[in-house]
Amino acid sequence: MNRLIPLDIQSQAGLTLVELMISMTVGLLIAAAATALLLSTKSGYIAQDDAAHIHDTGRHAIEIISRAVRQAAYGNWDTLEAPVVDASAIGANLAGLDARSLKSATPGIGSPVSKSINGSDVLAVRFFGSGSGDNGDSTMTNCAGFGISAASSVQDVDDSRGWSIFYVAEDASGEPELYCKYRGSSGWSVQSIASGIESFQVLYGLDSDGDGVPNRFLTASAINALDVALIVAGDDAVQRVADLNRKTHWKKVVALKVSLLVRGAHSVREVSSKAEYDLFGQDYANAYAGADPGVRIREAALPKSLRGRQRRVFTTTIQLRGRSMGGAA
Repeated sequence: MNRLIPLDIQSQAGLTLVELMISMTVGLLIAAAATALLLSTKSGYIAQDDAAHIHDTGRHAIEIISRAVRQAAYGNWDTLEAPVVDASAIGANLAGLDARSLKSATPGIGSPVSKSINGSDVLAVRFFGSGSGDNGDSTMTNCAGFGISAASSVQDVDDSRGWSIFYVAEDASGEPELYCKYRGSSGWSVQSIASGIESFQVLYGLDSDGDGVPNRFLTASAINALDVALIVAGDDAVQRVADLNRKTHWKKVVALKVSLLVRGAHSVREVSSKAEYDLFGQDYANAYAGADPGVRIREAALPKSLRGRQRRVFTTTIQLRGRSMGGAA
C-alpha cells in the first residue's frame, strides 16, 4: 500500500558537493578576516600600550633626575642646624663618568665597570640635608625617596651629604634599567627607577667666566681632563685633594643637559636599517658621535631581537638654581 509523503518533505533536498565546498570556502574566508582583524587590533593595542609606557617612563626618569640635580644647589643657612664650613674644603656637588656603569655595593662612583649599555654615562649628585634624625625633616631626599638629615658638626659636614647616583645596567632578565644608587644607614644600595633605558647621556654646562651662564657643554671626561692640569706634581696626596676641592672645574658646572633613549617592550613596527636616534640632536651627533659613544644609536647595530621596537628620545636642560657650597664659586 503506497504511503503519501507530505509536500514539505518532498520539497527538501541535500546539498550538492559544489554547494558544500562553496559554503566551507566562504566560512574560511570569514574566519580568516576575523582573525586578521583580531591580530590587527591586538597589534594596535600593544603599540599604543608601549607608546604610553615609553612616555610615562621617560617623563618619570627625567623628573627624578631633575629634582636630584636641583637639590645640589641647596644650602641650609639655618645657623642652629647648619655648621659653617669653608666651601673650598669640600668636594663638588656634581661628578660624572662617560660610558661606564657601577657596582651596587661599592662606595660612590669608585671602581666603575667599563662595560656600559650603549655608552651610557654615570651622574653623581651630592647635596646637603635638612632637619635632624635618621631621615631629617624629609624635605631633602635622595633619588630613592629617603630623607637626608643636616650635618651635626663641622667635622662631618662633607661626609654627611646625601648621594643620588644614576647609571644604567641590565637586570636579571637582560632588560636595561636606570638605577638610583644611594647611601643608606646600613651601606650602599640601589633601586631601579625606569626600565627600557637604552642610553643615558649627560653634558655639563661649564661657567668659565663666573657669570652664572654656561659657556660650553662638555662631557665628564673633558671636565676631568681639565682637572688633571690643576694637580701639582710635587704635592702630597692630601695637598692634591685640597687643590682639587678648591679649584676643580666641577664646581663651575651651572647647568646639565640630560638625554634618555627609552624603548618599548615589543616589536610592533617594520625594521628600518636607516633608523637612528640622536640624543643631543643631529648636529652634536655628527660632530661628536665618534668620541662620545651613546649619543647616536643606530637600530641596525642593535641585536635583531631588539629591532622593530618603538623608541623615543627625552632631553632636558637643568639649571642649578643657586650657588651653594660645593657648587660654582
